[in-house]
Amino acid sequence: MPEIAEGKSSQQGRRGNTFGWIHIRGEQTAYTNYYKRMSDEDKAAWPPKYWKFHLITEDPAVEVAFTDPRRFGRVRLVDCPGDSIRKFSPLVENGPDPVVDPEVFTEEYLRDKMRSRHVPIKALLLDQTVISGIGNWVADETLYHARLHPEQYCDDFNDEQIKQLYESIRYVCQFAVDKLGDSDQFPADWLFHYRWGKGSKGAVGHLPSGEKLAWLTVGGRTSCYVPERQKKSGRVVPGVKEELVDSGKEEKPKGGRAKKVKEEPVEGAEEPKSKGPGRGRKVKEEPTKDEGETLQAKKVVLVKTVKAETEKPRGRRRKAEDETSTTETSASMRTRTAKKTKREEVAVEAKADGRRRSSRLRTKTTSDYFESS
Repeated sequence: MPEIAEGKSSQQGRRGNTFGWIHIRGEQTAYTNYYKRMSDEDKAAWPPKYWKFHLITEDPAVEVAFTDPRRFGRVRLVDCPGDSIRKFSPLVENGPDPVVDPEVFTEEYLRDKMRSRHVPIKALLLDQTVISGIGNWVADETLYHARLHPEQYCDDFNDEQIKQLYESIRYVCQFAVDKLGDSDQFPADWLFHYRWGKGSKGAVGHLPSGEKLAWLTVGGRTSCYVPERQKKSGRVVPGVKEELVDSGKEEKPKGGRAKKVKEEPVEGAEEPKSKGPGRGRKVKEEPTKDEGETLQAKKVVLVKTVKAETEKPRGRRRKAEDETSTTETSASMRTRTAKKTKREEVAVEAKADGRRRSSRLRTKTTSDYFESS
């Protein structure tokens, strides 16, 4: 049982598998970044943090635990001899392992798989039914060494490029297994040492050679690559989102805006033209005597012109208003006079009518008197 567990853990270390990890109590099963980032408290805890499966054997006495923080892994119990486990499901559905099955995983096998599919080369490498044991960082590392673009279609590479990719897969996988996944022993020129800082503060955005790193996102999967080294030589997936890892940003000074450095004038050089009013204090230039008199005369003429232009329409408006007012007043007076005249005529008529009635009354009274006599 310990031999099987150790073999499994070494493969996990090589592949950088995110689906879980095998821990053996009292032993270090790998030396990856995942393991080194664990705190002392987590290292001492047993069963380990995020454990999902705990196995205890009696003879020999061994404790094995399977941890899976992201809960992507699966545990199956297969009743078979240990050396025949790959002949049973689900391992029997997997493709050949570049380290364990070198007689199956050949250059010809890889060429046939690449020519028969039309998917990005990175997706082909991650397909466990084609090749077993290649995870995300191993795929990026092999493509980096082979100088191939991760999102170029796998059927668009020539024979020489396929040969480079095959040799890179064999080299990276075999070296990682030989070192039991101990990343401290990986060569300094491997992409592995610089690919983990995406989105983090102080991330390394370039290799020691100065070549910049970039990330590609297609269908939710990310790839780290070096654009200057891994150039396109064929068709690539449309809609690729590329993001450069920028580690060369200048730090802004604390406490506000950066101070501008005053440039000293160079002797014999032309002074730069002003681009407009700035925020600094303006320097008032004193005009000469002749210039002052000319400016003063211009000001006087300008003031008189403005005053004249302003007053002219104003006088016309006032005249029009006065004429309108006079017209309205005359009409009003005529109306009042007409009303007064009419009232007087009515009064005269009423007075005359009263006199006529009084005369008729007196005449009638005299007539009645003579008739009665």
